[in-house]
Amino acid sequence: MSMLTPRGMGGQYRITGDKYPRMRPPRRRGRLVAAVVASVCALGLIGWGTLQLIDVFTGGGKKTSAAGSKTDCRAKAGTAATATPAAQVKTLPKPGQITVNVYNATARTGLAKATADELKKRGFRIGDVGNAPGEFDKKVKGTGILLGPADAQNTSVAVLGTQLADAERRTDAGRKGADLDLILGDAFKGLTKPADAQQALTALTDPQPTASPKKGC
Repeated sequence: MSMLTPRGMGGQYRITGDKYPRMRPPRRRGRLVAAVVASVCALGLIGWGTLQLIDVFTGGGKKTSAAGSKTDCRAKAGTAATATPAAQVKTLPKPGQITVNVYNATARTGLAKATADELKKRGFRIGDVGNAPGEFDKKVKGTGILLGPADAQNTSVAVLGTQLADAERRTDAGRKGADLDLILGDAFKGLTKPADAQQALTALTDPQPTASPKKGC
């Protein structure tokens, strides 16, 4: 009987020889699980980093470019809006540079003289004053007619038009000189109020800027 055989045991339970089984400690599964989790996390981080790099060199640049384009468009629009008023300001003749002939086409007396005096107070130069020529006398049913040369439609005629907004505007290609005719009609009750006329003249010479969208913005 071997010294390793407990007393009272024999037969099939008897241990013989000088070797004995080694007792191994149980495997630590916790370490194995932690290692697996760490590996998965590492792979995830590597994959995420790869996607970020791909996004920077492909799709990400488009988003940045789009944002930059919008910013550039806003900056350009602001610059255009700032430059627009100066570009649209019109150089028009001043009232003192415009000579107006005032004619009365109505049956009311003294109408041409009173109107001419008021225009003179507002800075206009006065030419002829009297009754309207036969082609207009007693034939103007509206407020009046502004008549001038063809090249004065958007200059001196427009300036005089601020004093009588409802007047009809006409041009004569064969007309000589730069003088304008103001022919008063039956519906005429007076010139535009000075404050309103000045406001209309200001808007005419310095219009408000208008935003115009550009392609690609």
